[in-house]
Amino acid sequence: MTSRIPRTIAIILAGSAMAVAGLTMQTLTRNRFVAPDTAGTLDAATLGLVLGAMYVPSAPIYLRMVIAVVFALAGTGLFLLLLQRLQFRDIVVVPLMGLMLGAVFNAASVFLAYREGLLQTLVTWISGDFSGTLRGRYELLYVVAALTILTYWFAERFTIAGIGRDFAVNLGLDHGRTVLIGMGLVASSSAVVVVVVGEIPLLGLVVPNIVTLALGDRLRRVLPVAAVAGAILLLLADIGSRTVRHPYEVPVGVVLGVVGGFAFLAIVLRSRGRVG
Repeated sequence: MTSRIPRTIAIILAGSAMAVAGLTMQTLTRNRFVAPDTAGTLDAATLGLVLGAMYVPSAPIYLRMVIAVVFALAGTGLFLLLLQRLQFRDIVVVPLMGLMLGAVFNAASVFLAYREGLLQTLVTWISGDFSGTLRGRYELLYVVAALTILTYWFAERFTIAGIGRDFAVNLGLDHGRTVLIGMGLVASSSAVVVVVVGEIPLLGLVVPNIVTLALGDRLRRVLPVAAVAGAILLLLADIGSRTVRHPYEVPVGVVLGVVGGFAFLAIVLRSRGRVG
């Protein structure tokens, strides 16, 4: 009741939230390689946490959540602004731009953390880890459950908006507002996960690609499956993180980084092969 059940609940909530966030972002941007970790969203949230630790070190966790959400929203908004100005929107160029933007945020985080002696704290934020998940430390993740349900509520609108602006406008949908709502939900969910357990890499990129490949692109149909698949993948990664160097524990972000990296390469090669 103190450790194992809270840890399992936290993994399920975080895994499903990141998978749904990635699926929503890919739908709205119409790009299979865009996700919170390839659009600068996670890195922006981490930068907000570093600045919060510098200027309000005694702030309660809910205030740190607010700061992280604000920075995640700002980082995602900057990504969308750059995306609108991008003339050559190749399927790989768009996430590459997001990765470069995230690298800028990450560099700023490392510089500030080094100057203020917060490098050890920064490491816990950039590598997802559930070893410290206990009763009283994970409950904030219930916020992402509510955000996931809200995403499902808007699923049909997000699907229409993802087809294109002209198509959405012809159906009477405010395309700009719908995209902002979707990206706001993505940024908020991602920031809350970073605050509680740290960055979870590549899960929001790999799971949506696999699920949509099998079931299609209609968000309302695919979203529940993606949520379950994300939770299962994170559970398996957590089991691996606890057994690969037993009795020691490897951060789950490291395991996902290795597995997700190979999966991401396979997806890229498959996509480029179809284009070729």
